[in-house]
Amino acid sequence: MIDVPDLRTLGSPSDPRRPASAGRDAETSNVVPLFADGALPDVSDLRLSEDDRRELVGWTIACAERLLPLFQAERPDDDRPREALAAAEAFLRGELDIDAVREKAFACHEAARQAQDPSAVAAARVCGQAVAVAHLAGHSRQVPRHTARAFPGDRSRRDEELAWQRMNIPARFDAYVYEGD
Repeated sequence: MIDVPDLRTLGSPSDPRRPASAGRDAETSNVVPLFADGALPDVSDLRLSEDDRRELVGWTIACAERLLPLFQAERPDDDRPREALAAAEAFLRGELDIDAVREKAFACHEAARQAQDPSAVAAARVCGQAVAVAHLAGHSRQVPRHTARAFPGDRSRRDEELAWQRMNIPARFDAYVYEGD
């Protein structure tokens, strides 16, 4: 049996790997920001604006980081999902364009095809979908779907992880991710 770290704290405000500012952002992630026009994202628009995609990428990275140890437990020498998440962070900082980030998303899906364990496959898929949000916001809808597959036989952990995602999504994107499609 492969030893997997406790995923419940990864990506949370109590995660020692997160910078101090990340904890504050995570604690306020369900606060609905005030927008001049009060608009929520259109659930039928798979692309959304770049600003909306950037906001969603921040959430999807946090979701993927929590699952990444499941992939690393099977394939500790395969850095493609970690590199993809780093590329998504670089996109958020304006250091990489969408095409470069898309290539990293494709690499995650290749890593998923090479993994054997269903949890590792699902974790790599979550990383790939998370990173692909930089290109197309509709990929965010796949994050909860693949997360559910990451815990075969452990409904409690699955439900706990899905609840964490739902509690931490920026509130204005809740319907977009969970009711869109």
